[in-house]
Amino acid sequence: MTDRVLLVDDEAHITRNLEKVIPWEMLGLQVAGSAKNGAEALQIMGEQSIQLLLCDIRMPVMDGLELVRQIREKELACDIIMLSGYQDFAYTRAAIQYGVNDYVLKPIPYDELTGVIARVMSNQRNKQKQLFEEQQKIGRMIDLASEKILYDIIMDYTDFSGSHWLFSGDEQQLKLQQFVMIILDLDVSSETTKDWRDWTDKERKLWNFAVCNVLREKLQVNGLHHAVIQMRDGEWCVLIETAEFESFDEIRVKDWATTLMAAVRNHVKLSLNAGIYRGFATVEELSGAYKQVQLGMQLAPVHDAIALYPGAGERIQGEDKAFWVTAERLIGAVKRGDAAAVGVEVDHIADQLQHLNEHNGAGVKPLLHFFVLHLMREMKEMAVFSKEQEEQLWRRLDRRFNIKDLLSFIRQVTDAVTERSVDKKKQSELSMLEARTFLDRNLNRDLSVEEAATYVGLSTSYFSLLFKQTFGETFIEYVTRERMERAKTMLAESQKSVAQIAKEVGYAERRYFTKVFMKYTGDNPTDFRAKHQNVGTYESFGTIRQSGPSGTPESPGSMGLE
Repeated sequence: MTDRVLLVDDEAHITRNLEKVIPWEMLGLQVAGSAKNGAEALQIMGEQSIQLLLCDIRMPVMDGLELVRQIREKELACDIIMLSGYQDFAYTRAAIQYGVNDYVLKPIPYDELTGVIARVMSNQRNKQKQLFEEQQKIGRMIDLASEKILYDIIMDYTDFSGSHWLFSGDEQQLKLQQFVMIILDLDVSSETTKDWRDWTDKERKLWNFAVCNVLREKLQVNGLHHAVIQMRDGEWCVLIETAEFESFDEIRVKDWATTLMAAVRNHVKLSLNAGIYRGFATVEELSGAYKQVQLGMQLAPVHDAIALYPGAGERIQGEDKAFWVTAERLIGAVKRGDAAAVGVEVDHIADQLQHLNEHNGAGVKPLLHFFVLHLMREMKEMAVFSKEQEEQLWRRLDRRFNIKDLLSFIRQVTDAVTERSVDKKKQSELSMLEARTFLDRNLNRDLSVEEAATYVGLSTSYFSLLFKQTFGETFIEYVTRERMERAKTMLAESQKSVAQIAKEVGYAERRYFTKVFMKYTGDNPTDFRAKHQNVGTYESFGTIRQSGPSGTPESPGSMGLE
């Protein structure tokens, strides 16, 4: 787009000469018009965007210096080159004070003026490019922060509330948005995925990372504001933001899913299934929508490559749904290491299967078989089996055997897990202590839940679950709170600038840091410092901090202690 220049001089022949002599097109500029004084110029600038102003100083009605003063006061984005026959230093000094970019004396040396215009516009465009790149970077940072929050919302680890201190600044806009939800999942029961079971943890992580990148790049190319959230190994939730006035277009959403699946197939050589939530979902509805789609994909007797859930005019049979609710409770008990609850839920499943078998014998075995696959996938996330044990279980699962054998298999898996529950619990506690130490040492840089999970050797989804159970808050809640507490201490006890403190607690962009800090404390950083500088100890503003085992500050809520 060509930038616009406005010529302001009370001598008409000067503006005519400027318009004719200066090679505006070569400079990437278009003369938007001319004005005889500052008042006319302001009127024109109120009607259209002007990027460059060539302005005389002495003019009737409103002179050039007053015009420049008002432009700066109104914060109009415009570079200014002053033209004057007066070599009085007072004019030059005043022009500099008002932020004039350059000053050219009359009679106008047109070659020199052309060079000045070229330099001023080059600087302007470089600044615009830099600003755009910074905004893109900040925007991506906010998107990534939103993805971390959205994962916790979908998994029902956190309550989304407008009053929650974590939802500050741009994240607060989440509650105003509506999303299309597409769940992309690798079908672990298909023959084509058997090789996946043999991949090493490193290979799977690289594969998951590659799929996430392909999905994000494809959505970005198509101009869709989105979040791509890896829910577990081989499952991704794609959220596409839509305008409030739009209606749900099933054909368009299926096209999006087809495009994403094709991109993954072409670049990563993997085939996925897609489950689409039928309708838009607000942030408050995401957890329920995710469970409906996941349940639909798990209970569907025949898998289509792309399907919408809940099915049009269909409802999952009550008995099937009840079975799956029990199955989810069983998996939850296994993850908690609750042996008593595991035994109760296995007995419930046996009773339900017997009842189902009496009414629909043909449908029971596929349902149970898929559940066992689901259970194995969850256990793999928890890394409860050695490689040899896992291979033995997969081989047994691949054989054709009856419902009694499948129930026996479930008991074998759950018994193996619960036998290790005490040791696993101790190991989990040690892992979380190690994770907390790692986080406290690295709060000064960008941290992802994936990095923290990898550091302690856990899958992202299982790490997130353990973190919530151990500390009583999500990963991002913990990290953000610790950063804010550290920032409060530094503001109260040091003379470092707000920008420097923001960087030292892990925020590259001061404005974003300020938004989070204001939501957390109720004050902006400058006001907080004014209130608490030289007041005394940190205890004076409400938080007593003690040294933790690692020597790092520890808040009262750490490790779930109140």
